Amino acid sequence: KGVAKKDWKSLGLPDWANTNKDIKDPLEGFLYPSSYPVAKGQKPQDVLKKMVSHATVKYDELGLKAKAAQLNLKDPLQVLTVASLVQAEGKYKHDFDKVATVVYNRLKPNNTETYGLLDFDSTVNYAKAESTLETGTVDDLRKFNDPYNTYKIKGLPPGPIGNPGDEALNSALNPAKGNWYYFVSINADKTLFAETNEQHERNRQKYLEEQKKNSG
Repeated sequence: KGVAKKDWKSLGLPDWANTNKDIKDPLEGFLYPSSYPVAKGQKPQDVLKKMVSHATVKYDELGLKAKAAQLNLKDPLQVLTVASLVQAEGKYKHDFDKVATVVYNRLKPNNTETYGLLDFDSTVNYAKAESTLETGTVDDLRKFNDPYNTYKIKGLPPGPIGNPGDEALNSALNPAKGNWYYFVSINADKTLFAETNEQHERNRQKYLEEQKKNSG
């Protein structure tokens, strides 16, 4: 961790990484989730370089630079950021394509559901270095001042909030077609998606009923 913080500039990040002054961790999103053999006596720099190199090759293969414009995103870092949100917000891999669609729909500044706000707890948890479902009331969240707070600041956070895997990346690049703005996972294998807040509230009731059933 210390080496990553101190020596990130020498680890081989692509030129499109770390382009936002508010990024908390320059290596976030570039330590590709995989298996890495580590030999005895190998230095942390070597391991980190290997991870960054694997990520960079992967992102080149996926064509993140070219795809950014097609997805109405500014640069490949934003594509990676969307993928990290899909990874963090999507409970099940089979829902990732739809979760990606929710991200893109909420990013539309003229949408009348969230008005360009992502409203994701995962970004608040990242900003606070926490992992909790109880992030507080929406009113309180709107007051929390941090560039990663998507309840207060419109659009994407400054950079990725994690290191997305293959499925999340593919979903970010190939979102499902649909007008969903909301989703809630109601049980171990079912996530309900909604186009309006009204539908979402009905789905949330189902979630609460399911919770009550399980706790009873």
